[in-house]
Order: sequence, then structure tokens, then C-alpha cells
Amino acid sequence: MPIAEIILLILLFFITSAVGVVTGSNSLVTVPVMFQFGIEPKVAVATNMFGLTFMAVGATIPFLKQKVIDYKRISPLILLTIIGSAIGAILVGLISSQAIPIIVSVSMIVVTIFTLIKRNAGLQKAETVSANSLIITYVLTFLLGIYGGLYSGGYVTMLTACFVAFFGLTFTEAVAGTKSINIFSSSIATLIFMWQGLVDYKLGAILAVIMFVGAYVGAKTVTHINEVWLKRIFLFSVLLLAIKTIFDFI
Repeated sequence: MPIAEIILLILLFFITSAVGVVTGSNSLVTVPVMFQFGIEPKVAVATNMFGLTFMAVGATIPFLKQKVIDYKRISPLILLTIIGSAIGAILVGLISSQAIPIIVSVSMIVVTIFTLIKRNAGLQKAETVSANSLIITYVLTFLLGIYGGLYSGGYVTMLTACFVAFFGLTFTEAVAGTKSINIFSSSIATLIFMWQGLVDYKLGAILAVIMFVGAYVGAKTVTHINEVWLKRIFLFSVLLLAIKTIFDFI
């Protein structure tokens, strides 16, 4: 790959990693760009996932220092995520990707509307969660884990919205929780991609460093933003991403 293209990828991945700590959906931008640079689709998805693992680690560190991750609520979801992501990674290449963008866009718009209707969602933590909400959270976490292992574009965004809408977490806690869960989701998918020989390690190593640093910077910034502004930034970004994805699909 020419040096100029590598530099462009580095800049793109740094920016999307920093901003994506709040918005998620990095892969909706980065993977299509990798396609445009002539990287074979499966290799692009696998190498992007390799970088996402390091991005998730970089994003989690500042939240660990601030002690905003609710381990008690998040821990049961990790096993569901690992199983789902493994299934998703195995399915890469077997499922048509044509419908993926529209599914992601519709899902993001639905959760955004739901969050807007539920005005206090994400601003105050719910000390108790109903049984129905727990079931919905567990089911969605598993299904989203499959999608996260398959492609990941919009995965963290929808998981964040799920945690806010049904799991009773604030936006900061939801963002922190999804980043820690994404370590497991990306790791298991990456291991399967490595086993399948799909990861470009030279490019992956460069992107891993850039995404780690970008995510760390982004997460440090998030810890200093209040819940109201975090909600506004999240919803605005999600709507823009959803609209963009629909137009790309059309």
C-alpha cells in the first residue's frame, strides 16, 4: 500500500477512534474506506476488528481510572457477548452484507426515538431494573454480539443505546460499559479471523497503535463531559450516521 494511503488511513482511524468513544459506529466509516483503498473485503473487516480490540482497551483505561464501570451489571453480559461474537465471526462471508447498512440505520433511528421519548434515559441511573428489561438487555446483548463479531459497524452504538434504554445506566456508564465489553467481542472475533488467516498484520499493527491512542484521548475527554451534553452528542451523532448510511445504501 502506498505511503500516502497509509497516512490517510492513520488520520482517519485516529479521528474515528477518538470521536467513536461516544458515538460508536467507527466501522461504518473505516471499513468502506479500506474497501476504496483496494483491501479485500474480508481482510478489511478482519484487520479492522484487530484494530478495534486495541481501541476498546485504550478507551476502557480512562474509565477504569474514573471507576465508572458498573462491574456488577456488566459482568453477566460478557459471556453472552463472547458466544455471540464467536458465532458472528464464523458467519463472515456466509451472509450477504447488502442488507446490513439499512438494518443498522433503522435500528439506530429506533433507539434514538426511544431515548428521546424516555426523557430521563441516560441522565440518572436506575437503581433497579425490571425483569422484562433485564431479559430484553440480555437478548439484545447476545444478538448484537453476533452482529459485532460479523461486522461491528454500529454495534457499540446500538449496545450503548440498549444499556441506556433498558439497563438503567447513565450515558457515561453505558459508554464505559460497552467499551469494556467490546474488548471481549473484538478479541474473540479477531482470534477467529487470525485462525482463518484474514488479518493483515502489517497494516493491523499500525492501526492498532493509532486506534489505541485515539480511543484513550477520546475516553479522557468523555470523563469530563456531563450527562446532558453526552446525551446530546450521542443522539445527534447517531442520527447523522443513520442518515448517512441510508443514503449510502440507496
